[in-house]
Amino acid sequence: MSPDFAAIQRLRQLAHLALDLDGTIYKGGTLFPFSRPFLEQMRRAGVGCTFLTNNPSKSAADYRANLAKLGIECAPDQIYTSALATIDWLRRERPDLRRLFMLGTPSMAAEFAAAGFTLTADDPKDEPDAVLVGFDLTLTYAKLCRAAWWIKQGKPFIATNPDFVCPTDQPNVLVDCGSICAALEKAAGRAPDRVFGKPDPSMLTGIMARHQLRAEQIGMVGDRIYTDMLMAHRAGAVGVLVLTGEATAADAAAAQPPPHFVMASVGELGERIVAARG
Repeated sequence: MSPDFAAIQRLRQLAHLALDLDGTIYKGGTLFPFSRPFLEQMRRAGVGCTFLTNNPSKSAADYRANLAKLGIECAPDQIYTSALATIDWLRRERPDLRRLFMLGTPSMAAEFAAAGFTLTADDPKDEPDAVLVGFDLTLTYAKLCRAAWWIKQGKPFIATNPDFVCPTDQPNVLVDCGSICAALEKAAGRAPDRVFGKPDPSMLTGIMARHQLRAEQIGMVGDRIYTDMLMAHRAGAVGVLVLTGEATAADAAAAQPPPHFVMASVGELGERIVAARG
């Protein structure tokens, strides 16, 4: 089988796409011009789409509202965040961890509270069952110190995602969960006990179960090698790296294992899927 034919066959088998958001569909607050035509192409082609994000700073409802402002309508079950993956795991695997000292935004805190968790205060008398760290744009030094203290006391240390920075179209560096956890690890002497979000394969296997898909039928489309593409490989899915966010063509060429596909954007991906099916 020739490489070109194998690639066409792999694209033809795709029945569902897990789509990263920031860096793939939009950057910061700017929708890429090819995103809406691509989504319409996939709708006409009968290829399902789920928006997948490691960014837990907004709730699923927030993401739907944000996408609607950008002109993209989606159903509630088309959004899956690292916060939701963390909630699912805590409910299933650690129902004993109900009281959480959280470094997270008010939106993330509200999502956990709505799921039945109790969020403890920055008070040594208000003892949590675990420390939960997310992408906290409201982080204060006092709460960072309190989190380090609880971790040093042996509390389970859980992170929603491993990302070091969050993509932005502004002249700034957005310090993400992975960087906050690195500071806590140095201060408390312990790495997180569990890190959710990409590249944890549960972010994809859940979508496979929901839609009764085999691994080769789902494509993970994103702009990061160490999260998006690594998760695709771990889940046995098809990894499609787009060059509209963090990773460059040079990064893609050096990646081990390499992405299954490297494309300029989701616009190119849409054209190639349609061509493969045609």
